[in-house]
Amino acid sequence: LQVAITIWRYGYLYDGSAKRTGNRKCSLEKDVCRRTAQSRNTQRGHRKKVVKPSRRRELAQKAVKERTIPVRLACALFGISETCYRYQAKLNDENTSIADWLIRLTTNHRSWGFGMCFYFLRNVKRFGWNHKRVLRIYRELELNLRIKPKKRLKREKPDVLAVPDAPNQCWSMDFMHDQLDNGRSFRLFNVIDDFNREGLAIEVDFSLPSERVVRTLNQIIEWRGKPKEIRSDNGPEYISSVLATWAEKHGVELKFIQPGNPQQNAYVERYNRTVRYDWLNQYLFSSIAEVQEHATEWLWFYNHERPNKANGGITPKQKMALIA
Repeated sequence: LQVAITIWRYGYLYDGSAKRTGNRKCSLEKDVCRRTAQSRNTQRGHRKKVVKPSRRRELAQKAVKERTIPVRLACALFGISETCYRYQAKLNDENTSIADWLIRLTTNHRSWGFGMCFYFLRNVKRFGWNHKRVLRIYRELELNLRIKPKKRLKREKPDVLAVPDAPNQCWSMDFMHDQLDNGRSFRLFNVIDDFNREGLAIEVDFSLPSERVVRTLNQIIEWRGKPKEIRSDNGPEYISSVLATWAEKHGVELKFIQPGNPQQNAYVERYNRTVRYDWLNQYLFSSIAEVQEHATEWLWFYNHERPNKANGGITPKQKMALIA
């Protein structure tokens, strides 16, 4: 007498005779299988996936403690080794040092995110800490910048600015405006080298006519050398005959961007943003001398110690040293 062995498999009763005869499973069995699988998937959807080994270790330890099951069985159920089960994290003294550095950097430079902090520690201070380790501590300290996303319109992508392959090929210059604590407006005249984004000068005064622009450029040329061309917008100081005569005398080409297209002078526009968010918006100034003193100190820090993402995370002076 042949006995049919009934096996519970995949949520329905499976009879071995169906396989021997080659017949397909009956529609009833298929319906039971489908519904059971759907209910199983629905139940799984409400549970969070256990992926990280640390989380599986916690659950295994909880099972051993509360369900009093053997350690080996708990490790097999949660897919971890017994070594992982007994692992205890070792605290490193360097973590305290990393946290201290991150807190100091984000306190002194409130506009810096993780990228700038890590570039400073790696390329300026020469620490060999792994970026994942620094990022983990950065997140644990909850130092992430909260940036409100902006709704941007879709526009045509402008042409990419050419990057000079040597210093003094192209400079960029632009003006900025701000106010003292008494409400009086003042101006800043910024000049950078497009090659390594080095800040060459920040001139501060209530009025900066074309004669002051020429004087500042002459002071830079004394120690830096003259550029082949200078890019600027169409401001009255730049299109004046005074600056045109100076450029012709020194053999410097003046390149003007199209009106209403500041993205064509993007290097110095990005530099202006750094100036404003790094220090200009952080303090209230009572005099022009105070602004000029702070600008000079910050310019040295920007060129020597502040990592620049456009240079691959190194400072402008470090990039200049690479070609020396």
